[in-house]
Amino acid sequence: MRRLRNVKIVATLGPASDSYDMIETLHKAGADVFRLNMSHGSHEEIREKHRIIREVEENLGSTIGILADLQGPKLRVGVFAGDSEQLVPGSSFRLDLNEQEGDSSRVNLPHPEIFQALEPGATLLVDDGKVRLKVRECGSDFADCEVVIGGIISNRKGVNVPDVVLPLAALSDKDRADLEFVCGLGVDWLALSFVQRPEDVAEARDLARGRAAILSKIEKPSAVTRFEDILDASDGIMVARGDLGVELPVQNVPPIQKRLVRKCRTAGKPVIVATQMLESMIESPMPTRAEVSDVATAIYEGADAVMLSAESAAGSYPVQAVQTMNNVATEVELDPTYTQIIESSRIADRETVADAIVAAAREIAETTEIKAICCFTQSGTTAVLTARERPRVPIIALTPDVRTARRLALSWGTNCVITPPLDRFKLAVVAAVKAARAEGFAQAKDQIVVTAGVPFNVPGTTNILRVAPCDESLIFASDPE
Repeated sequence: MRRLRNVKIVATLGPASDSYDMIETLHKAGADVFRLNMSHGSHEEIREKHRIIREVEENLGSTIGILADLQGPKLRVGVFAGDSEQLVPGSSFRLDLNEQEGDSSRVNLPHPEIFQALEPGATLLVDDGKVRLKVRECGSDFADCEVVIGGIISNRKGVNVPDVVLPLAALSDKDRADLEFVCGLGVDWLALSFVQRPEDVAEARDLARGRAAILSKIEKPSAVTRFEDILDASDGIMVARGDLGVELPVQNVPPIQKRLVRKCRTAGKPVIVATQMLESMIESPMPTRAEVSDVATAIYEGADAVMLSAESAAGSYPVQAVQTMNNVATEVELDPTYTQIIESSRIADRETVADAIVAAAREIAETTEIKAICCFTQSGTTAVLTARERPRVPIIALTPDVRTARRLALSWGTNCVITPPLDRFKLAVVAAVKAARAEGFAQAKDQIVVTAGVPFNVPGTTNILRVAPCDESLIFASDPE
């Protein structure tokens, strides 16, 4: 399904969007990738959503990506005798391993790994930072804290520890079970929550065994500190501004977002900007002007995708939220300033033949009357490198592997077409012009740029470029063999 924009839209599925009709409508409205949140729903419910997405894909003849978002290690306090307590600023409060119900002076924190890592002066944030504690004294099974910001603390509220790299397992037992389950289903991307170090990514990659691409969610200060290493280990990145804005001062998040998006573009790896993008549309059919500006900012920065969370999963207006995001993206990309910003921030460093080929394809397309860049790709690498160039003309990614096409649904500007396996470049050129015309990107009188690798069907061999007429008779006339 051809889009009139390059940035992709990720929509989270949930109670408001779990039927065939709604998922089909969301895709038609603009959702390119559907996110399955493994924090909610049973395996059977996840299986059913996956089945429906694939049915919609088949019925519409449209490639759809599926992103499974693993829950990650969730740190929570225990329970209180009265379900909640009011903490007063300046008072003392203890966290410990005692499993008895809590009161106004203490509560259980069933995570010994936190106590192992804490030091005096460390900050603990409860319930997304609504309550802030500062560690005065700590040991292997307790932390005596001062209440810096008071408020109500209630049963099983989440705890963030921004100052400390926690010795947590990269994946919980639930995450490992969920990972194996969704890889068995055939999801295209795995999102890892609360990544702290590249070793976290390596563990998930070992367990996935190539069945899904790995996307790291950046939501902890330690992940920002080690971002280059995490980026190297990952196939894609999500700038998850929710927890990042809890663990860091909120004013730090916008420059971090810009910096991370720029680094992902340099590396040629897809990056999603996520969290609270159209938050008010959970309950309102119209977004705030500030939210529209936020979505637009991510697009101007050159993000590959923008994401809806509760807006599409549990909100009252999921279709309107997707339509709004689609409309904002379309309008931004029509702005000449958008093109200027994207091209001025294009990275010129190129080290391989493939880098040079895709850069040349973009330059040819932008200096002549070329209608599209068609790239044949087995693994998706050529298409991703072409997307890194952010060309002014459409990108058509042709691949015989439907798994590659689905993963590319997350990459900026890629329009995927499934082709039969080919073993000759001339046949590839013919297939490219047929696809360009069939998908409405070009007419017989037009020209396209075709890139491919010889020998065919070998990943990472992009080494050939041709400017081709879209009239097939001219192709055979100029190259009869």
